[in-house]
Amino acid sequence: MSTYDDQQIIDRILSGNANSFALLVDRYKDLVFLLALRMMKNREEAEEVAQDTFLKTYKSLNKFKGESKFSTWIYKIGYNTCLDRLKKSKKEQHLVRIDQFTVNQIKTLDSALEYMELEERRKVIQDCLDLLPSEDSFLLTLFYYDGRSSEEISKIVDLTTTNVKVRLFRSRKKLATILKNRLEPEIIENYER
Repeated sequence: MSTYDDQQIIDRILSGNANSFALLVDRYKDLVFLLALRMMKNREEAEEVAQDTFLKTYKSLNKFKGESKFSTWIYKIGYNTCLDRLKKSKKEQHLVRIDQFTVNQIKTLDSALEYMELEERRKVIQDCLDLLPSEDSFLLTLFYYDGRSSEEISKIVDLTTTNVKVRLFRSRKKLATILKNRLEPEIIENYER
């Protein structure tokens, strides 16, 4: 998935080969949907947002200047589409209080996660991400699942790199709080063995 390949496809589309857009949709559909799902917390809404994202992308493809990766540009469109929809629906976000966590407490949570089977671990983390506010879940997904750098994320969400790092830190603390509540019985069970 190189930027050069994306640019070649974009050039073909802008030259009149509209069918080539299907290549971009196929390349980015899963990631755009996953990010929309993190923000919207609802499969049907995420599907609609993903469709809207690709529609907006197609209509404004001539505005893509190649100053960033195409994936960064399309994620930004998806992110803004989610924000617009959330504002319209005035959807309530889950609020998570950040407990004061020490490094040792987070290591204990990591230990509890290690005892779980990989698939069970993924499910627990997935469930906990779903409980986070949309923007926290979105940031963590970009950073950990998609491997985006803080700099790339800053372009997507229109924040400084420093602000992205701060928000990622806070989002991780919120996730740790949720994981702690989920895993405490697991931790206790492991200590009793």
